[in-house]
Order: sequence, then structure tokens, then C-alpha cells
Amino acid sequence: MKKILITGGAGYIGGYLTDLLVAQKFDVTVYDNLFFETRYLKEVKFINGDITDYNLLNKTLENDYDVIIWLAAVVGDGACSANPEFTLNTNFESIKNLLKNYTKKIIFMSTCSVYGHSTSELNEESEKKPLSLYAKSKIFSEDILVKASNENCVFRLGTLFGLGDSVSRIRLDLVVNILSMKAAIGEKLKVFGGEQWRPLLHVRDVSEAIVFAIKNNIKGTYNLCYKNYKMRSLGEKIIKIFNKDDLELEITDNFFEDERNYRVSSEKFRSCGWAPKYDLTYGIKQIRNIVEENRIKDLNDKIYSNANFTKELYK
Repeated sequence: MKKILITGGAGYIGGYLTDLLVAQKFDVTVYDNLFFETRYLKEVKFINGDITDYNLLNKTLENDYDVIIWLAAVVGDGACSANPEFTLNTNFESIKNLLKNYTKKIIFMSTCSVYGHSTSELNEESEKKPLSLYAKSKIFSEDILVKASNENCVFRLGTLFGLGDSVSRIRLDLVVNILSMKAAIGEKLKVFGGEQWRPLLHVRDVSEAIVFAIKNNIKGTYNLCYKNYKMRSLGEKIIKIFNKDDLELEITDNFFEDERNYRVSSEKFRSCGWAPKYDLTYGIKQIRNIVEENRIKDLNDKIYSNANFTKELYK
């Protein structure tokens, strides 16, 4: 039985991943500082710790884990810009410490944001053009992880959507989830630009890919996405699924604060035998159902936004 440590395992990705690994009889330990949470109730070994608390983390690493899945990070452009020093300490310096104290397999979550802006479909060898501290911090970490060992696995994730498990924090700051939420409450769907591309990926498929990588000892760097969508097409898809006469899609000429525009190929990882299980319609309906059934007390609560929650801490 493989021993697995998941840093950030109480988060948006980690919730479903933990359930999936436990169900498949892996020996799982979750290491998380509960940054967005007030409690952790899953029946799994748990360590309440920060990845920048090197005394606690390095002592934890002495437990001889076969695989470390590194989810812990400051995620998103807005959250990372709130406190650059905190971001670099969390997203990069912690990886430098990890590599000094652990020599087995690491599965690391990066982002397709490393590509920034491009007019062509991108593969893993394409030029990286980071437009944010978030993307830069991930590139820094990718570089040293790949150099440290050819056993390590890096996933560059597309823009996530949908719900993972039934208890972990919901994110309403991701484009599919935002637009689906607005459609569910009858608001106009505003899309800035409209022609820019995003690679989309259901949050559960991240976990499916990680488990696949563990079972098949996958190594190297991989783009991970379900499909590429233009923002305009995404808005139109959501309106079609909701099928409400009064729903409107508004396209503006402004790109707002986000200049990213990229579409990626995930053929490299698919050629290993993996394929996504959860499509866009499924994720949209997940958000529609929880909103329409009033399962969220306050849709505007900062807890559902990485950027808003983090910026509030550093006012």
C-alpha cells in the first residue's frame, strides 16, 4: 500500500482527491493549514500545518511517503498579487525546502497560465509567457522540480470548474462557476472580450489524472484540460443549458484585468491512456443545482473567492 501525503488536501481539489485515494485503499495523510476552513472532519490522517512551517513539514516528511501530491499554494492572479512576499514564500520557497528534504516522487500542480497569451494551440514545449506573479511562481517551481528528478510529475491545469466533493469549499471565482451562478439567479452574463480562449477542466478530473499518474508511474510535464472554449461560446453554452428566455449574454470590448488568451493541447497526457470523465454540461448543472436549491447562504461571501478572501487579510 502506497503512503501518500497531500499538502493542501482540504482544498478545492484535495477534497475529492482524498476520497478517491482512500476508496482505492491508499494510505493517505492530509497536511493543510485550513486557510479557508474552520474545521476538517474527513476520516483520514490529518496534520494541521503550513507548508512554510519547515520544522513541522520536515518532521512530517520523515514518515517516508512514497508520493507527495503538492496542492498547497496561493492560487490565482488576484490572490497572489495581494501579498507578493507571502506568495513567493508559499509557492516557491516551500518547494526549495521540499526538495532538500524529500527525494521520492512529487506530483505538482502548475497552471496553463504559464503560457499567458498566444494565438496558436500550445503544447508542453511551447514558449511560456507569464503575465502574473502566480504564473511566474509556478514556473520557478516547475523548473527546480524537473531538474531535481525525472521521477516528478507536473500538471499544468486548465481553468477549473464544477464541484469536487460534498464538503470542501466551493469556488465561485472561476469563470464557468461565476457565469453559471449568475445564470441561476437570473443576472446578465457579462463576458469581457469574448474571443479569448480558455482550456477548461472539471475539478474532479484533476483528481482522476493524479490517481492515474500514481498507478502508472507517470513522469514529466503535462497540460491537462477537457476542452478549449472561447469565452463567447462558453456564455452561449450556459444560456443554452439554462434555457431561460430572459437570460442575456453581454460582450464588451474590454479585457478587464485579465489579458490571458491561450488554448492548449493535452494530447501528451491523453496518449498515456487518460481521458476526462466530467464534461462542461455536468459542471454547469452542478452549480445551477446548488444555487437554485439555495444551498449557499450568501453567494457574495468572500470565502468563495480566493482573491477577495486573501485581499481582505492584507488590507
